[in-house]
Amino acid sequence: MLSNHLQNGIETAKMVWSRIPNAEEGDHEHAGLLRKSDGSSVESLEYEVVENHAYWEEQDQRGKLFLVYYVVVKWFFALLIGIGTGLAAVFINLSVENFAGWKFALTFSIIQKSYVAGFIVYVLINLVLVLSSVYIITHFAPAAAGSGIPEIKGYLNGVDIHGVLLFRTLIGKIFGSIGSVGGGLALGKEGPLVHTGACIASLLGQGGSTKYHLSSRWLQIFKSDRDRRDLVTSWWRSQLMWRVFFTSAIVAVVVRTAMGWCKNGNCGHFGSGGFIIWDISGGQEDYSFEELLPMAIIGVIGGLLGALFNQLTLYISYWRRNHLHKKGNQVKIIEACLVSLITSIISFGLPLLRKCSPCPDSDPDSSLECPRPPGMYGNYVNFYCSKEKEYNDLATIFFNTQDDAIRNLFSAKTIHEFSAQSLLTFLVMFYTLAVVTFGTAVPAGQFIPGIMIGSTYGRLVGMFVVNFYKKLSIEEGTYALLGAASFLGGSMRMTVSLCVIMVEITNNLKLLPLIMLVLLISKAVGDAFNEGLYEEQARLKGIPLLESKPKYQMRKMTAKDACRQRVVSFLRVVKVADIVSILQSNKHNGFPVIDHTRTGETLVIGLMPRSHLLVLLQSKVDFQHSPLPSDPRPGSRPIRHTPSEFVKPASSKGISIEDIHLSSDDLEMYIDLAPFLNPSPYIVPEDMSLTKVYNLFRQLGLRHLFVVPRPSRVIGLITRKDLLIEDSEESDTVELQSTSVRSRHRDRSMLRNGDAESPLLNVLVQGHTSS
Repeated sequence: MLSNHLQNGIETAKMVWSRIPNAEEGDHEHAGLLRKSDGSSVESLEYEVVENHAYWEEQDQRGKLFLVYYVVVKWFFALLIGIGTGLAAVFINLSVENFAGWKFALTFSIIQKSYVAGFIVYVLINLVLVLSSVYIITHFAPAAAGSGIPEIKGYLNGVDIHGVLLFRTLIGKIFGSIGSVGGGLALGKEGPLVHTGACIASLLGQGGSTKYHLSSRWLQIFKSDRDRRDLVTSWWRSQLMWRVFFTSAIVAVVVRTAMGWCKNGNCGHFGSGGFIIWDISGGQEDYSFEELLPMAIIGVIGGLLGALFNQLTLYISYWRRNHLHKKGNQVKIIEACLVSLITSIISFGLPLLRKCSPCPDSDPDSSLECPRPPGMYGNYVNFYCSKEKEYNDLATIFFNTQDDAIRNLFSAKTIHEFSAQSLLTFLVMFYTLAVVTFGTAVPAGQFIPGIMIGSTYGRLVGMFVVNFYKKLSIEEGTYALLGAASFLGGSMRMTVSLCVIMVEITNNLKLLPLIMLVLLISKAVGDAFNEGLYEEQARLKGIPLLESKPKYQMRKMTAKDACRQRVVSFLRVVKVADIVSILQSNKHNGFPVIDHTRTGETLVIGLMPRSHLLVLLQSKVDFQHSPLPSDPRPGSRPIRHTPSEFVKPASSKGISIEDIHLSSDDLEMYIDLAPFLNPSPYIVPEDMSLTKVYNLFRQLGLRHLFVVPRPSRVIGLITRKDLLIEDSEESDTVELQSTSVRSRHRDRSMLRNGDAESPLLNVLVQGHTSS
């Protein structure tokens, strides 16, 4: 009987949930969700090392001194990234706290004489700050809008998104975050900080910004997409582990140094923050078995509210992107200012409707002061109260910075500070504001608002637990912390990282098992309805993320089922006019290159990226009059290009075929593609399971993968012992270009030799010549 009721309840919930609009639904005219916001197709990054003639010639010219220099520069860049990111974080926090502090101090001083005048000043200050933020975004750095995390995830996943890592995006992200967060909007700065650090790393990796003449030639050593990813990333490779650890330590040292300096009163209104933002180490020491049930309920609530939040923000963002924001920048500015006005009215007006409460009896062991002096940090805000020894509990969380409001909600030994009515009012209003604000044209993070929402209903549950169990050891602040973790788990679907973050910023390791419990429950509940917040937003923006697990349907599909049946390919020696024609007629970014043996057999000799072809067409130095292949012997033909010339600047559009101008004589020339192609791309047989193909493609960070018929013969097998090459004085085992250890004992002539009788694939390729 119980199981039937449970099943009916689940089916009813799914039916109700299905009525909420979903961005994946709709007719074909809305298929633009799978494209970038400008309507163009998505281009992938080239994380694979192209081991062509130019690559090997460059490797031969590099001695051991360069290898040492290369490793030293990598560590030096890790140091610079840590210092730059730490300083950016300190500057943003310092600016936000000071703007907010001046705003509240001025408003509190004015309301002592007139609440109307104080309200006008409060609204105008918020409006000016938000207006500055949205103006920067709309007129200077459009790519700086939002949190930036979906875009960074896409970049690390191998998707190139124009403008995401540019210098102007960095500037827009920093100053836009200061305006939007300082202006009191229901958003945070933590997501934009992730984007800020990625921009700093990318700019350092390419030697600065050439557009704004802020570049250094000696820094321009990391030219490949793979090396740039290593600088930007948390992409976890074993070679990166210690550099990531080192960079994190540098950021921590920079921030701690700044915090220590600010504690002496050198930073204005800033100085209460630090690594332990909301210290609850003096709170609840232990928990009983009967408390696990309400804590599990908090996890369920977090999963439901988090999933609903994701769905609502997805629907509103979809409407904004496809209807409202298409009307121009003026509409974006008006929208942001309108949201700011509504937020200011609610945060100032609702506390006016709340009746003040008498201050609790003073505790000599407590540092809390009731009421709080106007404009100062702490609990118990005296706002629109008739008596001096009264406080407004709704103003304590509403008329405050988000960090201070969370600190108040997490605070221990403050039982009955907030009424259930005030907490419920704040939950409904702030939840609504967070949904509406997310997606406006300003830098916007969702980490701090998520903690605000979760800690509110968590504290609300904690109040009922205190009243039910009648135990003095139970702290409402502990339940506020668990509520914050549950909402983040239900919305963002992160578990391990959230555990670490919540323990670190609250300085209470004893609560780790409880945090793990609510995170697992909230994530499981949220996953039953939709994907995480950033995954949903990435899909909305047309960023094709390859998730960690392939879809179930792929198990019954093969590589041949997924690949394009018509392959567009080039001959080894191809006419310039034919290259131009093919590049103009399609948008493919990789082309197989084929040749013929003396017996007429068709062979695949490699893969030619579109970007390489464009560079060759633009330079014209490799044009030849003869349609015959060049001399295949090593060193017989000088390589006029370095591998770095084929890599476009980060987040730029690069060269297009429309930018290249060729004369009629140029079009009659030929190019031998053999020295410039990738002679060893990854290949899979046509009947391989698509699940295995998916895992191979994602884990290796590939851009192209050849699908070929079953080979007719096997020339050998490689086992583990074949890859264990012993070091010797002659071998070179230093990592270069982020590739695995290589031994110079192997014969490279097969890779350099342009002879068509030693191809990449000794298989017959059918249908290529016809395309």
